[in-house]
This record gives sequence, structure tokens and C-alpha cells, in this order.
Amino acid sequence: MTDAARPGIRNSQKLPFGRILLKLSGEALMGSLDYGIDPDFIRRIAAEVKAVSDIGVEVAMVIGGGNIFRGAGLAEGGMDRVTGDHMGMLATVMNCLSMQDALEQQGAYCRVLSALPINAVCEDYIRRRAVRHLEKGRIVLFAAGTGNPFFTTDSAASLRAVEIGADIMIKGTKVDGIYDKDPMKFDDAKRYEVISFDEAVQKRLGVMDQTAIVMCRDNDVPVKVFNMNNEGDLMRVVLGENVGTTVMQHVESSASA
Repeated sequence: MTDAARPGIRNSQKLPFGRILLKLSGEALMGSLDYGIDPDFIRRIAAEVKAVSDIGVEVAMVIGGGNIFRGAGLAEGGMDRVTGDHMGMLATVMNCLSMQDALEQQGAYCRVLSALPINAVCEDYIRRRAVRHLEKGRIVLFAAGTGNPFFTTDSAASLRAVEIGADIMIKGTKVDGIYDKDPMKFDDAKRYEVISFDEAVQKRLGVMDQTAIVMCRDNDVPVKVFNMNNEGDLMRVVLGENVGTTVMQHVESSASA
């Protein structure tokens, strides 16, 4: 069956989530390296994403650019902030192209849509086009953030999740959820299994930047935070298992040691 002929697969099985937005930091792609992209790590991630797509979940992704450039960091070094942010957006395009290649090597159908017009290497972002790709079972990677300076890729991920009608936004990090304090510094840090958006905002728990989390809250898009380094956890999240931390509306928080 050709790519163009693939039927829509949304909710083809009784799954907790029919459409997801997966957000990864650029730093995650470094794997064991100090800079750039770890080929072994990105192949593993691609295999896990394809496995999720293969069971009938529509998958969109946003990847940061911090493994190559960070606009805010460049601005701190004296560069014009707008210029730095544009460089950071282009770094996300590079990361999305590398992920597209890794996914296609796994046999997945994939499209990169950029908020900045770069027609020679990827498609322009158009919401209806993105939704149609998802309905056809293609994995969609959103590149170049929102296309505007001063907005993080977390904010871009929240925006895209709302625009495409994602059932959940899943954020892959280096820790297995959200803690009441830094688990790298405090042995008695407790992980939340579930927490409300309002509490996450009030306590400034570092889930995402405030703009991103408020956007998810106001549009009732739950957020799941989990450790992307734990192989197999992405599938467990998608299947509704108790992995990581869920941020959602109107719940009483629960923390575990």
C-alpha cells in the first residue's frame, strides 16, 4: 500500500489516546554525547515512536534545538535575542529532519512541517494539512517553534497540541515525572503521580514555562511528564499505564516517595 493510500487510523482501536503530541528537548537527542545528535539514541526513539504509531495512535512531535543552539543562551552572550531565537528555530528544523530520517529508516511515513518557510527541505505549517497527514497515519514533526521569537518550544508544543486537537501532550524529560523539589539535589524529593494545572503554576514546579502550561490548562489538554531515557515508557504512557506524572484539571495532587 502506498503512502497516499493509507487510510485514516484515528481511534481504530480502543486506546486511551487517539492523537498525541510528543515534546522532546533538543538536549535529549544528545544521548551520551556532549553536543549534537547521538545516532543510537535517535534510532531508539524513532523505533518507540513508530511502535506507538503502528498500534493506531496518531503521533505529532515537537523537538527543541538546545543540542545545537538556544536562542536565550545566545542572547545572554550578547547576541540580539531575535537573531538568537531565529537560529534556535533553525536548529529545531535540523533536529526534525534527523528524526524524520530515523523514522523513515524504521519504515514509518513521516512529514516535517515548519513554521518558517523552508520549502526546499520541508513543508510549510498549515493546520489543516497537518491534521490530514495525521488522519492518514503519518507521523508529523512540527519544526521552527511558533515561527516567532521570544516563544519557547514548550509553548510551541502546547500551541500545536491545541491546534490539532491532541488528546494529550506528552513531555519526555530526563526524570520520571514532576517532583516537589529537584530530585537530583534532594534525596527526599517526592514525585507527583497527578497534579492540577493550577497547583503546578502556583508552585512553579518547572513542568514547562508558564505560557505553555496555561495554554494547556485553558484548553483542557492534559500533560504527561515521563523519562524518555526509560526504554518502553512511551508505549506504557500511551496505553494508559501509571508512568510519570499527569497534569490535568481539577484534581487533588498525590505524591509518592
